[in-house]
Amino acid sequence: RGEFPVVSPQEVDYMDVSPFQTVSVAASLIPFLEHDDANRALMGSNMQRQSVPLLKTEVPLVGTGIEGKVARDSRTLIVSTVNGTVEKVTADEIVVRKELVEREKPTLEELLDFDQTDVLTYKLMKFSRTNQNTMINQRPVIRVGQKVKKGQVLADGCSTSHGELALGKNVLVAFLPWRGYNFEDAIILSERLVKDDIYTSVHIEEFELQVRDMKRGEEELTREIPNVSEEATKDLDENGIIRIGAEVKPGDILVGKVTPKGETEPTPEEKLLKAIFGDKAGDVKDASLKAPPGMHGIVIDTKLFSRKRKDPRAKKLEKKQLEVLENNLRDDEFRLKELRDKKLRFLLKGETSAGIRDVIDGKIVVKAETKFTNKNLEKIKFDHLNPTSPWTKDEEVNEAVRVIFEHYNYKIAEIHDRFEREKSKIQVGDELPPGIVQLAKVYVAKKLKIMIGDKMAGRHGNKGVVSIIVPEQDMPYLPDGTPVDIVLNPLGVPSRMNLGQILETNLGWAAEKLNIKYATPVFD
Repeated sequence: RGEFPVVSPQEVDYMDVSPFQTVSVAASLIPFLEHDDANRALMGSNMQRQSVPLLKTEVPLVGTGIEGKVARDSRTLIVSTVNGTVEKVTADEIVVRKELVEREKPTLEELLDFDQTDVLTYKLMKFSRTNQNTMINQRPVIRVGQKVKKGQVLADGCSTSHGELALGKNVLVAFLPWRGYNFEDAIILSERLVKDDIYTSVHIEEFELQVRDMKRGEEELTREIPNVSEEATKDLDENGIIRIGAEVKPGDILVGKVTPKGETEPTPEEKLLKAIFGDKAGDVKDASLKAPPGMHGIVIDTKLFSRKRKDPRAKKLEKKQLEVLENNLRDDEFRLKELRDKKLRFLLKGETSAGIRDVIDGKIVVKAETKFTNKNLEKIKFDHLNPTSPWTKDEEVNEAVRVIFEHYNYKIAEIHDRFEREKSKIQVGDELPPGIVQLAKVYVAKKLKIMIGDKMAGRHGNKGVVSIIVPEQDMPYLPDGTPVDIVLNPLGVPSRMNLGQILETNLGWAAEKLNIKYATPVFD
């Protein structure tokens, strides 16, 4: 209603928990936000969303204190779900052994949980491509033997450092004109930023090639390409796909493909080839996928999708994949059975038997009025017992036994269901658009250094384009001879009214000299 009455604190029902709540997440990452004009703060928060993940990340010297929360809530980090000890750390996975709580008997909830294990494995995402061609790569930040708490960061993602958001770099900035190169918001960079890979990022390009079924015959992926030297195809496998780890230069063959020729008049060279090698050499032409100009990188992954094929190689591969699937199924079944038996022994130990009979041969396994001990529990084959008949004198325990078997059967059905789905996927082949027999994909990672024409921005909406990269010895320097890294135009500050950048620069300088980090919460 537009009324703002003044009341005593006793009458207040709700209040803000934090001054951060008045602004968005992106705006709350801007230090000294209260000294910036709203238009520039809006630009600053929008441009933080567009930042490219850097090769080496660095936590800001001047933050707002919410960087850790933002990084954690963005799900780019891997966080421990339990208290425990780190058993194994590799580039691909982190294994944590759960801290066991000393108890006589586990709770019923723990007994019914078949997903719970003593050892947890966290898989790390390695060199994965985003839709913007940037890279997601998770790196461990803990060591073997280290004790971890629930909620502790185990691995950094992209644009994070030690569990905090790290979008940019801490560099030495000077506000002064320099030979007109920072006219109209242009930015002058020191060569050190290029040389030391300060603003270098890794990008992953995806290339794909389709193999079609054509009227003149089927196209084919192969390394045997007409009129192409052995040197050009040395990195291709038997399917004509480049090997992982190969260096790529412009014009290199990524996927070798031949396509049937139309009925045209043969050239003299083709006539000669036909005369020497017979008919085969001239009836296909090169239709390979080549690296585009300016592409320098390394192949990090290749994929080949095929419809169901009848060739012996495809059958051999299918047989191998099915064997692996069946082995995994047996392992999962064994693990679940062991877990079920362990839970049942926990539950029955110390209880009094109601007379348990083996349903297969009808023999009594444990006589009535006998106490369950470790010795007689070890001998019981639980698969041979009827879970619905009473096992003990205690009805609650009998009900728990029934529920454990129910949960076990549900889990077994779940893994069988998953097995059947995976099996049918292998046997049916990949789903491809009509007319396409195979689809090859090649992923190439390339390192991009900062260059003239790139856009850079601070957190206060102070954006600009790199106009020149200057050798270190020609950059303006401090009284002690230290050359600055970036030169910005001082005229970009007064009319824009984003004075937060000046305050951040001064506090950042102090932070660097004192070797500490500052957090200045918004409106605080």
